[in-house]
Formats: sequence, structure tokens, C-alpha cells
Amino acid sequence: MKRIRIFIAFSLLACISLSMNSVRGENATLNPLLTALKQVGPEGEGNAEAAVAWKALTKHGGEAIVPILEAMSGTGPLTRNWMRSAAEAIFARETQSESAVDAVALIEFFNDREHDMKARDLAYDLLNRADTDEAASLIPAMLDDPSPVLRRLAVAQLIAQGESELKDGKIDASLATLNNALSAARDIKQIDEIAKLLRKDLEQTIDLPKHFGFLSHWHLIAPFDNTERKGFDTAYPPEKEINFETAYDGKGSKKVKWQEYATADDYGMVDFNTPFSPLKEVIGYAYTEYNSEEARDVEIRLGCKNAWKIWLNGELVFGRDEYHRGARIDQYILPVKLKKGKNTLLVKACQNEQEQTWTVEWQFQLRLCDSTGTAILATDRKPTPKPEVKTRRRGAEKESEEKAKE
Repeated sequence: MKRIRIFIAFSLLACISLSMNSVRGENATLNPLLTALKQVGPEGEGNAEAAVAWKALTKHGGEAIVPILEAMSGTGPLTRNWMRSAAEAIFARETQSESAVDAVALIEFFNDREHDMKARDLAYDLLNRADTDEAASLIPAMLDDPSPVLRRLAVAQLIAQGESELKDGKIDASLATLNNALSAARDIKQIDEIAKLLRKDLEQTIDLPKHFGFLSHWHLIAPFDNTERKGFDTAYPPEKEINFETAYDGKGSKKVKWQEYATADDYGMVDFNTPFSPLKEVIGYAYTEYNSEEARDVEIRLGCKNAWKIWLNGELVFGRDEYHRGARIDQYILPVKLKKGKNTLLVKACQNEQEQTWTVEWQFQLRLCDSTGTAILATDRKPTPKPEVKTRRRGAEKESEEKAKE
């Protein structure tokens, strides 16, 4: 295998034979090519010009890699694809021919977290291909990285360490390592994996709703009419006022009032079917208040398979008139700005007429976090509700078993 020569020490950087004038000349050559790649648009716009620019760009040496990474900032996925493939093509050619790849410049670019996340991900990938050990040495510092890809690598390393410590009987060390991993984790699968280890193998109590930032305490009111799906655009009383003492005309002129609701679900699932029983062609509303320490930008992240709308402080944020397309955590990400102090959140959840078993769910989950998925907790956040412990009398269990046999 050809040995990849890579400059790591800063002393070697001084040996790179590039004067300031040559750097300016290089940039002057690269800039028009990078500009052509930025002109790529949907439906093939600019592709012909981009293909010509890409071919010329890939003829440059390794010194063009970092400028390409820098140019990725603020670009769309199509342009990023062109630029990524150009950087990878140059890197592959340079390393295969045993030309020197300037790792110092790559590391400097990677370490600057102000750079585009996708570009930093690529910088790390190239470093890892060039020198696995050097790349691995960077992983521990990624625990708080804004890039989900890079943070995931650091958390994975801690999970493996914690599992190894657990296997060796180092309980305290494993507990500390896995708790550290959980604090840093933002990936749903990794959080699930860590929680299972802490709960099952280390017998720890884990507050996942708090870790995620799910809102668990609400007021609910239902049902309002959604016959023929007309309720989505109908402004029922909760959209006009929030009054917990007033009863309103619901579906079929049935009087409905707000009632308190708290969910102990690990993933903050608010289930209208629990207090109101499974219903079809109905509308439900959920209301809560959130006290923010300061005015700040946040993301409302919603998971919901029903049609829905969300209001923040009385202003409609967004809505989707679509039913039963599946649900998942962070299915919808809504950037909003909280004001300092009390903020109000109102969710409208619509259930249609379909009767199949997979249409029964009438629920949502909602959390507040920053762009990395880090929970932003209210200043007066209430404790997460504890799951009810279901107990059954032995006689009742026996009776149930006998009925099942019949």
C-alpha cells in the first residue's frame, strides 16, 4: 500500500513553496470555477457550465481543497455535491500519486466551528482517509460539536467505552462514561441505546423527556367537529380565546371544557384518545405555557401523523392539512423566536374519517431545542410525570387467563 505523506507539524508548513503572489494567483484561478458551481439550480440549470468548471477545478493540486471547502458555505445541496466530488477527486489523485496533502490547513479549517457543517464533515472525512490515528485524536473534542455527524462519532466512542467498562465490572466508571455520553447525545438511536444501558444494566432512572426538551404538561379540550375534514380551516373557540372556566359547544352540541393533562411518555406523546376515547372526524386542542429566561431563537420540533396547526403567542406558526403519513421525532422543525417571560403554545390536532387500525392515533409530541437538538428548558419546568405502575389482583389475573383460554 502506498504510504500517504501528510504534513502535520507547523514547522513543515513553512516548507510549502507558495508565495503570497502565487496564492493570490491560485485564488484568482479558482474563484471563477467555484462561482460557476454556485450557479447550479434545479431542473439542470447551470449543469453544462458546472461540468466544465468541475473538470478544470479537479486539475488543481491539493492546495485547492480548503478553498473548495470554504466556498461550500451557504450553498444548496446541488452545489455542495459538485464541490464535494471535486474535493474528493483532487484528494484521491494527490494521495494516490503520493503528493503531499496539507493536513495543517485541513485541521485549521475543521477546528473552526464557524465554517459550514457539511464542509467540516467532509474535512474530517478527508483527514480520516489520510491518517486514521490523527483523525481519531480529534474525536473526544467533538462531544459538543454543532455537526450532528461529528458529535455522533464522539458519543459512539463513549458508548463503546462505557460498555467495555461495564463488561469489566467497572460499574462506577461505566456509569460516569454513559452519563457523559447521554448528556452529549442528540441522535435518537444513540439516546435510546444509552438509556437502555443505564436503565437495564445500571438500574438508573433516566428523565428522557427532560433530556429531549419535550413538553409534558398541557391543557386539552375536545371534541370539535371535523366532518368532511372541514374543521382544519374552522376557527373554533380555542383559536379565539383561552378560558379554562368556560364550556363550549363541541361536536354534536356536546359541552366541552379544558382539562389538565400530563404525559409520562419518554418521547412526550400527548394522546387525545386517553382522556377522550378513540374518536373520528374530530378536532382537539392542546395548550401550554412556556417561560423563557430570555428572548431567543429556538426550534419547535413536532411529530404528528394527523393534520395540525401550531400557534405561538397567538400567531400561527405553521400547519399541515394532511393525514396519517406517519410520525417520528422531529418530523417538523419550525424556527421561531421566544419572547422573554411567558410564551403560549396552542396545538390543533385533527382526526379524519378513516377507520383502519393505523388511523386510530390522535396524538402529537412537541419539544423546544436549538439547532443542534439541545433541549431548551423553561425556567419553571415542572417535574416529568412518573409512569403509572399497573397492578392487578391475583384473582383478576386468574380470571383473565381463564377467559383467554375460552
